[in-house]
Amino acid sequence: MLASALAIASNGLFAGDQYVDESGYAVSGYDVVEFFSLPQSAIGEEQPEAVPGKKTITADYNGAKWAFSSEKNREVFLANPARFAPQYDGHCAYGVSKGGKVPANPNLWRITDDKLYLNINPPVVSFFEEDISGTLSRAERKWKKLESKSASSKSWKVLKANDGTYTMESPL
Repeated sequence: MLASALAIASNGLFAGDQYVDESGYAVSGYDVVEFFSLPQSAIGEEQPEAVPGKKTITADYNGAKWAFSSEKNREVFLANPARFAPQYDGHCAYGVSKGGKVPANPNLWRITDDKLYLNINPPVVSFFEEDISGTLSRAERKWKKLESKSASSKSWKVLKANDGTYTMESPL
């Protein structure tokens, strides 16, 4: 019985509300599987831009629609969605460490310990990268209280600090 409960929990069935912006897609319609194939930049340098998904290749997970750039990526995601979904239900990792569910810009990403983390804007990325392990430790403690709260309903795109960090409006 305990093993079943742990298996359900590890599959993300107890996740909170997924952050979905005005695009109507989780992670603004970018392909979460592709993040794990992109070359990760050194701390302090811009990451490669996320790969857009296609509106014809989607899947549902954690109450949200996810878009993918290929059928293969969709199948890889469906085999283990919790592995590819961003931490904190797609909210800003630094924002969670400060105690809030803050929207996240999918082009401000970092993979740490094989987990995808997103942040809201370039200045916040700098704070996040100053102490990644400390930030994530604080975020994990805060997340226990935040997870059950409603997802952010704000858009990361309205922040001037995000100008130039994305070119895609929605999945292709």
